Amino acid sequence: MFALHQDENSARRAPAIWRTMLNIDRGLVNFVGKLTVTGGVSAELRRKPLLMTANHIGVFDAFVLMAACKRIGINPRFMLAGGILDAPVIGPALRVSGHLRVDRKEASTAIGQFAEATEALRTTRDPLIVYPEGRISHDPGLWPERGKTGAARLALAAGVPVIPISQWGAHEAVYWGTETVNGPGDLVPLAKSGLSAPMRRPRFKVHFGDPVDLSDVEPERPGAGVRAHAKIMQAITDGMVPLRRDELDKPRFHDPTRPTDTVSPWKRY
Repeated sequence: MFALHQDENSARRAPAIWRTMLNIDRGLVNFVGKLTVTGGVSAELRRKPLLMTANHIGVFDAFVLMAACKRIGINPRFMLAGGILDAPVIGPALRVSGHLRVDRKEASTAIGQFAEATEALRTTRDPLIVYPEGRISHDPGLWPERGKTGAARLALAAGVPVIPISQWGAHEAVYWGTETVNGPGDLVPLAKSGLSAPMRRPRFKVHFGDPVDLSDVEPERPGAGVRAHAKIMQAITDGMVPLRRDELDKPRFHDPTRPTDTVSPWKRY
Protein backbone atom coordinates (compact mmCIF):
# COMPACT_ATOMS: atom_id res chain seq x y z
CA MET A 1 0.00 0.00 0.00
CA PHE A 2 1.01 3.64 -0.18
CA ALA A 3 0.28 7.13 0.98
CA LEU A 4 -0.44 9.94 -1.44
CA HIS A 5 0.08 13.61 -0.75
CA GLN A 6 -1.12 16.61 -2.76
CA ASP A 7 -0.08 20.22 -2.25
CA GLU A 8 -3.13 21.79 -0.58
CA ASN A 9 -2.96 24.73 -2.99
CA SER A 10 -2.44 22.64 -6.14
CA ALA A 11 -6.17 22.25 -6.77
CA ARG A 12 -6.49 26.05 -6.93
CA ARG A 13 -3.19 27.10 -8.52
CA ALA A 14 -2.80 27.19 -12.29
CA PRO A 15 0.21 24.91 -12.88
CA ALA A 16 2.16 27.25 -15.16
CA ILE A 17 5.39 25.33 -14.58
CA TRP A 18 3.75 22.09 -15.59
CA ARG A 19 2.24 23.65 -18.71
CA THR A 20 5.71 24.88 -19.65
CA MET A 21 7.16 21.42 -19.09
CA LEU A 22 4.41 19.92 -21.25
CA ASN A 23 5.24 22.33 -24.07
CA ILE A 24 8.92 21.43 -23.86
CA ASP A 25 8.01 17.76 -23.82
CA ARG A 26 5.83 18.15 -26.91
CA GLY A 27 8.81 19.58 -28.78
CA LEU A 28 11.03 16.71 -27.60
CA VAL A 29 8.56 14.03 -28.69
CA ASN A 30 8.07 15.67 -32.10
CA PHE A 31 11.85 15.83 -32.52
CA VAL A 32 12.36 12.16 -31.65
CA GLY A 33 9.50 10.65 -33.65
CA LYS A 34 6.03 11.09 -35.09
CA LEU A 35 3.01 11.13 -32.77
CA THR A 36 -0.48 10.00 -33.75
CA VAL A 37 -3.34 10.35 -31.26
CA THR A 38 -6.81 8.84 -31.53
CA GLY A 39 -9.82 9.00 -29.23
CA GLY A 40 -10.09 11.61 -26.53
CA VAL A 41 -11.77 12.71 -23.31
CA SER A 42 -15.36 13.95 -23.50
CA ALA A 43 -16.20 17.49 -22.46
CA GLU A 44 -18.19 16.38 -19.42
CA LEU A 45 -15.18 14.54 -17.98
CA ARG A 46 -12.68 17.35 -18.40
CA ARG A 47 -11.54 19.29 -15.34
CA LYS A 48 -13.15 16.71 -13.09
CA PRO A 49 -11.61 13.88 -11.04
CA LEU A 50 -10.64 11.23 -13.56
CA LEU A 51 -8.31 8.26 -13.50
CA MET A 52 -6.40 7.38 -16.66
CA THR A 53 -4.67 3.99 -16.83
CA ALA A 54 -1.96 3.27 -19.41
CA ASN A 55 0.14 0.31 -20.49
CA HIS A 56 3.87 0.60 -19.83
CA ILE A 57 6.13 -0.24 -22.78
CA GLY A 58 9.31 1.77 -22.33
CA VAL A 59 11.26 4.42 -20.48
CA PHE A 60 10.17 7.06 -23.02
CA ASP A 61 6.46 6.34 -22.92
CA ALA A 62 5.66 8.83 -20.14
CA PHE A 63 6.97 11.61 -22.40
CA VAL A 64 4.76 10.33 -25.21
CA LEU A 65 1.73 10.21 -22.91
CA MET A 66 2.35 13.79 -21.83
CA ALA A 67 2.56 14.94 -25.46
CA ALA A 68 -0.59 13.01 -26.36
CA CYS A 69 -2.50 14.61 -23.49
CA LYS A 70 -1.28 18.02 -24.58
CA ARG A 71 -2.47 17.23 -28.10
CA ILE A 72 -6.06 16.68 -26.91
CA GLY A 73 -5.97 19.67 -24.59
CA ILE A 74 -5.61 18.21 -21.10
CA ASN A 75 -2.89 18.67 -18.49
CA PRO A 76 -2.41 15.29 -16.80
CA ARG A 77 -0.92 14.61 -13.39
CA PHE A 78 1.01 11.50 -12.45
CA MET A 79 1.44 9.37 -9.36
CA LEU A 80 5.18 9.75 -8.73
CA ALA A 81 7.57 8.06 -6.35
CA GLY A 82 8.76 10.18 -3.46
CA GLY A 83 12.34 9.93 -4.71
CA ILE A 84 11.45 11.78 -7.91
CA LEU A 85 9.61 14.54 -6.08
CA ASP A 86 12.53 14.93 -3.68
CA ALA A 87 15.13 15.17 -6.45
CA PRO A 88 16.95 18.51 -6.94
CA VAL A 89 15.54 20.94 -9.54
CA ILE A 90 12.94 18.63 -11.09
CA GLY A 91 11.39 17.65 -7.75
CA PRO A 92 10.22 21.13 -6.69
CA ALA A 93 8.85 21.80 -10.18
CA LEU A 94 6.81 18.60 -10.09
CA ARG A 95 5.55 19.26 -6.58
CA VAL A 96 4.35 22.73 -7.55
CA SER A 97 2.67 21.18 -10.60
CA GLY A 98 0.39 19.17 -8.33
CA HIS A 99 1.55 15.62 -8.97
CA LEU A 100 0.64 13.03 -6.35
CA ARG A 101 3.31 11.55 -4.16
CA VAL A 102 3.59 7.80 -3.58
CA ASP A 103 5.19 6.93 -0.22
CA ARG A 104 5.04 3.25 0.67
CA LYS A 105 6.21 3.52 4.27
CA GLU A 106 4.85 6.79 5.54
CA ALA A 107 1.30 6.08 6.72
CA SER A 108 0.78 4.04 9.86
CA THR A 109 -1.95 1.73 8.60
CA ALA A 110 -3.14 0.38 5.27
CA ILE A 111 -6.64 1.76 5.90
CA GLY A 112 -5.30 5.26 6.53
CA GLN A 113 -3.09 5.09 3.46
CA PHE A 114 -5.91 4.03 1.19
CA ALA A 115 -8.29 6.67 2.57
CA GLU A 116 -5.71 9.38 1.92
CA ALA A 117 -5.13 8.12 -1.61
CA THR A 118 -8.86 8.06 -2.33
CA GLU A 119 -9.36 11.63 -1.10
CA ALA A 120 -6.42 12.83 -3.19
CA LEU A 121 -7.93 11.27 -6.29
CA ARG A 122 -11.35 12.79 -5.60
CA THR A 123 -9.93 16.29 -5.25
CA THR A 124 -7.41 16.29 -8.12
CA ARG A 125 -8.83 18.64 -10.73
CA ASP A 126 -6.86 17.32 -13.71
CA PRO A 127 -6.78 13.71 -14.96
CA LEU A 128 -4.47 11.44 -13.01
CA ILE A 129 -2.36 8.93 -14.96
CA VAL A 130 -1.41 5.59 -13.40
CA TYR A 131 0.48 2.58 -14.73
CA PRO A 132 -1.43 -0.45 -13.36
CA GLU A 133 1.42 -2.76 -14.36
CA GLY A 134 3.86 -0.96 -12.12
CA ARG A 135 6.77 -1.61 -14.47
CA ILE A 136 7.63 -1.93 -18.16
CA SER A 137 6.14 -5.14 -19.50
CA HIS A 138 8.36 -8.22 -19.57
CA ASP A 139 5.97 -10.05 -21.89
CA PRO A 140 7.85 -11.15 -25.07
CA GLY A 141 5.16 -9.52 -27.20
CA LEU A 142 5.13 -6.38 -25.04
CA TRP A 143 1.47 -6.93 -24.17
CA PRO A 144 0.36 -5.70 -20.74
CA GLU A 145 1.44 -7.71 -17.72
CA ARG A 146 -1.01 -8.91 -15.08
CA GLY A 147 -0.51 -5.72 -13.07
CA LYS A 148 -1.88 -4.85 -9.65
CA THR A 149 -5.35 -3.93 -8.44
CA GLY A 150 -4.43 -0.67 -6.67
CA ALA A 151 -5.61 1.65 -9.45
CA ALA A 152 -8.90 -0.23 -9.83
CA ARG A 153 -9.59 -0.17 -6.10
CA LEU A 154 -8.84 3.55 -5.95
CA ALA A 155 -11.25 4.23 -8.80
CA LEU A 156 -14.00 2.24 -7.10
CA ALA A 157 -13.43 3.87 -3.72
CA ALA A 158 -13.28 7.39 -5.16
CA GLY A 159 -16.17 6.80 -7.56
CA VAL A 160 -14.35 8.32 -10.53
CA PRO A 161 -14.44 7.30 -14.20
CA VAL A 162 -11.53 5.33 -15.66
CA ILE A 163 -10.18 6.11 -19.14
CA PRO A 164 -7.94 3.37 -20.61
CA ILE A 165 -4.93 4.62 -22.57
CA SER A 166 -3.31 2.27 -25.06
CA GLN A 167 0.03 3.13 -26.58
CA TRP A 168 2.56 1.69 -28.96
CA GLY A 169 5.90 2.79 -30.43
CA ALA A 170 7.54 4.53 -27.47
CA HIS A 171 9.57 1.37 -26.81
CA GLU A 172 11.48 2.10 -30.02
CA ALA A 173 12.86 5.41 -28.77
CA VAL A 174 15.02 4.24 -25.85
CA TYR A 175 16.15 0.78 -24.73
CA TRP A 176 14.88 -0.71 -21.47
CA GLY A 177 18.47 -0.75 -20.16
CA THR A 178 18.90 -2.26 -16.69
CA GLU A 179 16.80 -2.71 -13.56
CA THR A 180 19.19 -0.51 -11.59
CA VAL A 181 21.97 1.84 -12.69
CA ASN A 182 25.25 0.90 -11.02
CA GLY A 183 27.59 2.93 -13.15
CA PRO A 184 28.05 4.93 -16.38
CA GLY A 185 28.25 1.72 -18.39
CA ASP A 186 24.62 0.94 -17.63
CA LEU A 187 23.57 4.14 -19.36
CA VAL A 188 25.36 3.40 -22.64
CA PRO A 189 22.53 1.35 -24.26
CA LEU A 190 19.99 4.03 -23.33
CA ALA A 191 22.20 6.82 -24.68
CA LYS A 192 22.94 5.04 -27.95
CA SER A 193 19.34 4.16 -28.66
CA GLY A 194 18.05 7.57 -27.60
CA LEU A 195 20.52 9.49 -29.71
CA SER A 196 19.73 7.42 -32.79
CA ALA A 197 15.96 7.71 -32.37
CA PRO A 198 15.59 11.06 -34.23
CA MET A 199 17.22 9.42 -37.25
CA ARG A 200 14.98 6.35 -37.02
CA ARG A 201 11.84 8.46 -36.45
CA PRO A 202 9.72 5.89 -34.56
CA ARG A 203 5.95 6.24 -34.80
CA PHE A 204 4.28 6.88 -31.46
CA LYS A 205 0.62 5.88 -31.32
CA VAL A 206 -1.67 6.72 -28.40
CA HIS A 207 -5.36 5.91 -28.11
CA PHE A 208 -7.70 7.29 -25.44
CA GLY A 209 -10.51 4.78 -25.05
CA ASP A 210 -14.06 5.13 -23.82
CA PRO A 211 -14.59 5.04 -20.04
CA VAL A 212 -14.39 1.50 -18.69
CA ASP A 213 -17.84 0.23 -17.72
CA LEU A 214 -17.59 -0.69 -14.05
CA SER A 215 -21.31 -0.38 -13.39
CA ASP A 216 -21.66 -4.10 -12.67
CA VAL A 217 -18.82 -4.09 -10.14
CA GLU A 218 -20.12 -3.57 -6.60
CA PRO A 219 -17.31 -1.90 -4.61
CA GLU A 220 -18.33 -3.52 -1.32
CA ARG A 221 -18.36 -7.09 -2.59
CA PRO A 222 -15.26 -9.30 -2.12
CA GLY A 223 -13.08 -9.37 -5.22
CA ALA A 224 -14.44 -6.11 -6.63
CA GLY A 225 -10.94 -4.74 -7.15
CA VAL A 226 -9.87 -7.85 -9.06
CA ARG A 227 -12.90 -7.70 -11.35
CA ALA A 228 -12.50 -3.97 -11.99
CA HIS A 229 -8.78 -4.43 -12.64
CA ALA A 230 -9.49 -7.16 -15.21
CA LYS A 231 -11.93 -4.89 -17.04
CA ILE A 232 -9.43 -2.02 -17.08
CA MET A 233 -6.51 -4.15 -18.27
CA GLN A 234 -8.58 -5.81 -20.96
CA ALA A 235 -9.73 -2.41 -22.23
CA ILE A 236 -6.11 -1.26 -22.45
CA THR A 237 -5.11 -4.45 -24.26
CA ASP A 238 -8.01 -4.28 -26.71
CA GLY A 239 -7.10 -0.69 -27.51
CA MET A 240 -3.56 -1.74 -28.42
CA VAL A 241 -4.66 -4.06 -31.22
CA PRO A 242 -5.36 -1.40 -33.89
CA LEU A 243 -2.15 0.39 -32.95
CA ARG A 244 0.05 -2.65 -33.65
CA ARG A 245 -2.03 -4.50 -36.22
CA ASP A 246 1.00 -5.58 -38.27
CA GLU A 247 3.01 -6.82 -35.27
CA LEU A 248 0.55 -8.62 -33.03
CA ASP A 249 2.86 -11.52 -32.26
CA LYS A 250 5.92 -9.58 -31.18
CA PRO A 251 7.42 -6.11 -31.60
CA ARG A 252 9.14 -5.47 -34.88
CA PHE A 253 11.72 -3.42 -32.98
CA HIS A 254 14.06 -5.64 -30.99
CA ASP A 255 15.37 -4.37 -27.67
CA PRO A 256 18.08 -6.80 -26.52
CA THR A 257 18.12 -5.34 -23.00
CA ARG A 258 14.44 -5.87 -22.08
CA PRO A 259 13.63 -8.99 -20.03
CA THR A 260 11.02 -11.33 -21.52
CA ASP A 261 10.26 -13.56 -18.54
CA THR A 262 6.49 -13.09 -18.09
CA VAL A 263 3.40 -13.86 -20.15
CA SER A 264 0.48 -11.47 -20.53
CA PRO A 265 -2.85 -12.90 -19.34
CA TRP A 266 -4.82 -10.29 -21.29
CA LYS A 267 -3.79 -11.04 -24.87
CA ARG A 268 -6.56 -12.76 -26.84
CA TYR A 269 -5.22 -12.42 -30.37
